[in-house]
Amino acid sequence: MTLLNPYLSFRDTAKPAMEFYQGVFGGELTLNTFGDSQMADDPADGDKIMHGMLTAPNGLTLMGADTPSSMELTAGNNITVSLSGDDESELRGYWDKLADGGSVTVPLEKAPWGDTFGMCTDRFGVAWMVNIAGSAG
Repeated sequence: MTLLNPYLSFRDTAKPAMEFYQGVFGGELTLNTFGDSQMADDPADGDKIMHGMLTAPNGLTLMGADTPSSMELTAGNNITVSLSGDDESELRGYWDKLADGGSVTVPLEKAPWGDTFGMCTDRFGVAWMVNIAGSAG
C-alpha cells in the first residue's frame, strides 16, 4: 500500500505542535529526535524532532518535524507531500516523474534508518518526500 499525506516543518516547535494535533484528531503519536537517530550535525539539534507521526483512529495520518538549524525554513513553505509505502517499483516510478524537470534535494537512496528515502521539488515548486520501506529482517 502507498500512502500520501502532508508533512509539516517547524522551527523548534514540532513536539508541542504534534501534541496539539493529537489533541485535535486523537490517535497515536510517535516522536523521534535527531539525537535518538544519531542524525544531529549540530548538538543543539539533538532534542529536536527528526520525525513525528500521528495516526488517527479514522485513518488520517499527519507527519511533522523540526527543521535543523542548518536549514532554512520560510513560513508558508513549510509543508511537504510525503509518499510512503513498500511497493518499490511504484514509488520509484512516482519519484522519477516528480523529479523530472524539478530539483533533487536528497537523492533517493538507502537511509540510515534502513528505508530508501529521497526529497525533491517538482517543476511546479511542490516539495516531495518519498520513503520506500526497507525489507523486514
